[in-house]
Amino acid sequence: MQAVKLYVYDLSNGLARQMSSQLTGRQIDGIWHTSVVVFGKEIFYGQGIDITLPGRSHHGRPHQVIDMGETALDEETFNEYLAEMREHYTADKYHLLDFNCNSFTNDCVGFLTGGSIPDFIKDLPTDFLSTPFGAALRPTIDSMFRRPTAGGVPSTAPPPVSNPDLASALLQGVASRATSNSTPSYLPTPAPTSPSTPTPTPATQTLASPIHLSTNPSSFHSVLRTHRALIAFFTSTTCGPCRIIAPVFEELAAAKSRGGVAFTKIDLAVGMGSNVASEWGVRVTPTFVFFLDGKKVHELKGVNAPELKTQVDLLLYQAFPPHPHTNLSLPAVESLSLDPILFTNFPALDSVNTKLFSFIDSATSWPANASQSQSQIKQTLSQAVLPYLKMNSPSSKSKSRATPGLLVPWARVTATLVDALQLSELFPLVDMWRLALLDPSASSWCASLGIKKDTPDPIAIFLTKAISALAASDAPRNYILTVLRLMSNAFSNPALTRVLLAGQTRKDMTMLVVMTLLHDDAAVRTAAASLAFNVAAYLQKGRVNKANSSDAEGVEEDGDWEVEMVSAVIEAIDREKGSEEVVHRLTACLAFLLRLSPFYDEQLVPLLEILQSRSHLKSKLGKGGCGESGVQKKEVKKLVEEVADKLCPA
Repeated sequence: MQAVKLYVYDLSNGLARQMSSQLTGRQIDGIWHTSVVVFGKEIFYGQGIDITLPGRSHHGRPHQVIDMGETALDEETFNEYLAEMREHYTADKYHLLDFNCNSFTNDCVGFLTGGSIPDFIKDLPTDFLSTPFGAALRPTIDSMFRRPTAGGVPSTAPPPVSNPDLASALLQGVASRATSNSTPSYLPTPAPTSPSTPTPTPATQTLASPIHLSTNPSSFHSVLRTHRALIAFFTSTTCGPCRIIAPVFEELAAAKSRGGVAFTKIDLAVGMGSNVASEWGVRVTPTFVFFLDGKKVHELKGVNAPELKTQVDLLLYQAFPPHPHTNLSLPAVESLSLDPILFTNFPALDSVNTKLFSFIDSATSWPANASQSQSQIKQTLSQAVLPYLKMNSPSSKSKSRATPGLLVPWARVTATLVDALQLSELFPLVDMWRLALLDPSASSWCASLGIKKDTPDPIAIFLTKAISALAASDAPRNYILTVLRLMSNAFSNPALTRVLLAGQTRKDMTMLVVMTLLHDDAAVRTAAASLAFNVAAYLQKGRVNKANSSDAEGVEEDGDWEVEMVSAVIEAIDREKGSEEVVHRLTACLAFLLRLSPFYDEQLVPLLEILQSRSHLKSKLGKGGCGESGVQKKEVKKLVEEVADKLCPA
């Protein structure tokens, strides 16, 4: 018996742990690369299958060593297995997310022990792609591992992602370490049995949605267990009809693969593929077996491309039925822009600066622990911050982009002033940051502050102060109004938006919205409704993208949070009697919260009934509901009627 070990490496060298929360809204501890250690050698997949002495690969020391049990197979049998695998695990088929080192080690572990590698490693690509940032990066990653097709049309460039510098640092480092074989092997690597330059096939020319290879029952069950819908193609290298239908299967995999959906190929002549076939009663090739939630639901034999396409579509419909709202005609809702509401007006910056300076000069006491004097703070503001803001004003012909050299000192000045001044004296400072967030460089920098522990986060500071003041019923109107506008402008940057809608920041922002929607001041209510709209619009955009594209991933949903938001918005609509603009924004916000929600039937419909949402909306159309005669604008009336009649239960 020989021990089998799994060596686990972090291809990001710790960057994933530091950056993931800010980039994806979810904590990812590492980008895991694995290798199998058995018979005194370490085997891994990158530029083909490589073999070294344990711990001597270019990946360095393993982050973790996991005991995978023991194997009863002898070394010669395992070497024969590796020789077969070399024909399938070639350098040109490598893909960072879908056909990588972990695909190979999972196969090897299944062959050696009948087990599989840990779920936290196998599920990492799915977890990453389930985030909006991961979905946005998918085209970039695909393009890095896509081989050109002779005479083919060049692929279009992937859309830009937020925080490109951070994304590039992480992505390029991971890809380089994943595919590099810069460290020479310390053991001879058998020559590949296939030609060094394999003939391109559709599967290797574009790897946007590759096909899993299952060479043993363990690797097959691993794919089956981790995907709701699975289409299995049982084939053989000597099967002529299999070669005819294979391109159709590959095209379907490219078009239909997404989170929860997998396409796998089992070659009966490779590894223990015949055992997989026997388990499911497959005796001829080609055979396609369709699985839903781990259970076999259909089988298709022979070459029948139209029927194969039909059965794949039927399986995906059963696994992921469309939301009932996709059949609703909602022209008023669909005509609404999903772009955030931004507060872009530039005040007289000299007046703003003068106002702030007067507050600094009149400060009765200066914090003893302050690292900057009043004169030093005024110097930073007048010589760095003010010129930068003026360069970005509408009247300026040349624009300026914020740099860390400007933003870091400004953030530290902000932290000092928040401790030194009264809350009612901070609104000029908040207004300066409001303008800065319209600059993608500044807002991207704010999104990255989670990995800069020594730099104060202005948004978090202002938000915390606002919530505390509102809770104590001692909140200066100007400060609260400006903070709401600042938070709305933060939605101009998708990366910063993801940060705001994750973890504690989302809780704090939700509290701010709930506490200000019913404010006595109309301008504050308008700003609060704008922020609520931005939150709901971002949520709606993710849902629409997911409904319209099988490759798109929606945003992470939270039923309890959506119940809280819907409750607050309906109450605010009911109480709003004076501003048609507020009613318009709140109704649009409600529509976005409800439409395509996965919690609509189970959680939101009962809530809407209890809160009498339809009658509250309808009341806005009559006398006294909003102004003396109700809402007057035609588009607002249509929206209110549509949301009340089609999204709110009777």
